[in-house]
Amino acid sequence: MDISVMITTLNRVDELKRTLSKVDALVPAPLEVWVVADGCSDGTVEFLREYYPKVKLIEHEKSQGSVASRSEVMQNVSGDLVLALDDDSYPEQMDALAKLGALFASNPNLAIATFPQRTDEYPHSLEKKNFGIRRQTRTFPNSGACLRVSTYKTLPGFEPMFFHMYEEPDYALQCIGNNWDVIIYPEIIIRHHYSGLARSERRNHHRHARNEFWSTLMRCPFPHCIPIMLYRMFSQARYAYSRGWYWLLLEPVWWWQAIAGVFPALDRRKSLSWAGYRRWLLMPHR
Repeated sequence: MDISVMITTLNRVDELKRTLSKVDALVPAPLEVWVVADGCSDGTVEFLREYYPKVKLIEHEKSQGSVASRSEVMQNVSGDLVLALDDDSYPEQMDALAKLGALFASNPNLAIATFPQRTDEYPHSLEKKNFGIRRQTRTFPNSGACLRVSTYKTLPGFEPMFFHMYEEPDYALQCIGNNWDVIIYPEIIIRHHYSGLARSERRNHHRHARNEFWSTLMRCPFPHCIPIMLYRMFSQARYAYSRGWYWLLLEPVWWWQAIAGVFPALDRRKSLSWAGYRRWLLMPHR
């Protein structure tokens, strides 16, 4: 199966250099590598044009967000599968693409394979040896996942309205709700350096909470969506409280953002059956 690689980046050219060098070392090589320079002003575009002229480059003069960037790539790739990476993540196994081709060829109902990570975000993972067995899951990170393109194109896909955060559980929901499989595949390990550049924990929390609210509105059937949206708000407030009173006091920031997007979200609503939505809810997180 032909496999494309997808990377989005924003002003982290040094991280991107390392990741592309690792992608270059994969055997077999990918069919193509797509990089979205999403509002970069640090020389990323110039670096790619000079040293990686064969990379399929999408340049956004103004940032459109990682979700819209990935959505754009997914509509244009030529591969049967897409290996999604961050600009600071890559597979440790150099034969990863061969393994993925065999995995998807032998599992025609598989929509997404995701992988354990050794990441600086969680230092204990760096020395971990056993990442368990293959198992089903309800979400995945775009810093390390492989997607079947034909499945993606039958579903709404990554929601550009989200800008950043939560596109992964929302897309996994679409897959599982339509009886596709999402699995953790521990035969491949992702090394995720997890750069802190251009990251804000509180801002990402607000985006995650807002987008989770919109996802419920878009995918969950009525009337079940009402209590689930209320529970989402309570759950996110509880998390904010665990981070301190200042975080909790700032929760209305995302509430107003969510309310402002209610009508656009309703316009984009493509709800699942309750049986499909419930199947996703009952899936293990990892």
